[in-house]
Amino acid sequence: MNTNPIDTLRARGFIDDITDEAGLREALDTSTVTYYVGFDPTAESLHIGNLVGMMAMAHLQRAGHRPIAIAGGATGRIGDPSGRDAERELLGEEHLERNLAGIRRDLGRVIDLGGDPDDRDFSPGILVDNFDWTRDVSFLDFLRDIGKHFSVNAMIAKESVKRRLDEREHGISFTEFAYQLLQAFDFAVLYQRYGCTLQGGGSDQWGNITAGIDLTRKLHGRRVFGLTWPLIERSDGKKFGKSTGNAVWLDPELTSPYAYYQWFLNVPDDDVVRFLKLYTFLELDEIAELERSLHDDPAAREAHRALARDAARLIHGDDAVAGAERAAAVLFGKEPFTGMDDRVLADAFAEAPSVEIGRGRLDVGIGLLELLVEVGAAASNAEARRLVQQGGVSLNNAVVGDPQATVGPDDLASPSMLVVRVGKKRYHLAKFV
Repeated sequence: MNTNPIDTLRARGFIDDITDEAGLREALDTSTVTYYVGFDPTAESLHIGNLVGMMAMAHLQRAGHRPIAIAGGATGRIGDPSGRDAERELLGEEHLERNLAGIRRDLGRVIDLGGDPDDRDFSPGILVDNFDWTRDVSFLDFLRDIGKHFSVNAMIAKESVKRRLDEREHGISFTEFAYQLLQAFDFAVLYQRYGCTLQGGGSDQWGNITAGIDLTRKLHGRRVFGLTWPLIERSDGKKFGKSTGNAVWLDPELTSPYAYYQWFLNVPDDDVVRFLKLYTFLELDEIAELERSLHDDPAAREAHRALARDAARLIHGDDAVAGAERAAAVLFGKEPFTGMDDRVLADAFAEAPSVEIGRGRLDVGIGLLELLVEVGAAASNAEARRLVQQGGVSLNNAVVGDPQATVGPDDLASPSMLVVRVGKKRYHLAKFV
């Protein structure tokens, strides 16, 4: 039995609001709908907040509909005030181009965007840049052809604008105030060029989306639709995004596959089922089984492991998942750390104090007591000796009981790192540079 994509998206937690559900449902049942979502290039990578929209796009594409992803080269030069308390920093051309390249790469991890943007009847999806259709539009032409369709009263009434106007310290510039005109222009252009009739976005984009719907109706006399998904937060109140400084990036150079895997593995129990629906393509009946296992035996963490495995596989592939699981087995097991990766150790012990030590000192050997003092595990050689004699010191997860021991190149856990543990939970990281 065919399922309307709206039902699929709602069952998985992607639906916050729809402008005309009955009309959109009919369109999705009776035709191939072309839809778009925009991604502004405010960073060199997308993150898991953006991934919610990418997954919604992927579900629609799997149902037979055609995606357009916009890398916002034009709107990114302006800055969206939605969800912001202050003006966005305007980026230089070189910085923007680097960020756009990262967005193109990240989108391709989840959505098939191999179509030709010059083909109106493209298949599969396409990636376009709204700078292509705005760069040659003059200010006077834009005011005459687009601006006349907007009421300033309605623009001021939008929540994202109203909030900024109420804050005297920051206010809002005309640059950001005009953002919704540019986003609305995108929808009208995409309808004209590709027959695009649906725009998706986070719930903070509702005002921008409805502005595009109104403009497309006024310019082309066509009913088009908008769909939003909720902005995702963890149940413990922790947000994740660029503005909060704790984004989980899709680029492995910014968030390693191991750290990505561990982030999902360690989400609170209350988030696991919700995130399985949002961040994986596991079937709902399989997720229901995992939910039962979480309820019946939460200590087994079967649902957490399924989430981490499938979420990481989606972005980083099978090899990265295997590497993350091997690393976790070593780091959280009883075996000594050997043959580890520098990046994995740095991520695993990111909260531990670390010191840099000249690598040349390894060649002659560093006394164990000296090392303990240098990394801050002991205040003096006498305290270090006492800790060793009491069996409370481990190097790379192996207990060292000889106070006269020395550390050399063969004792490292990874090419340049060594992990010191005092007691059960006090870790220190020595980085040899």
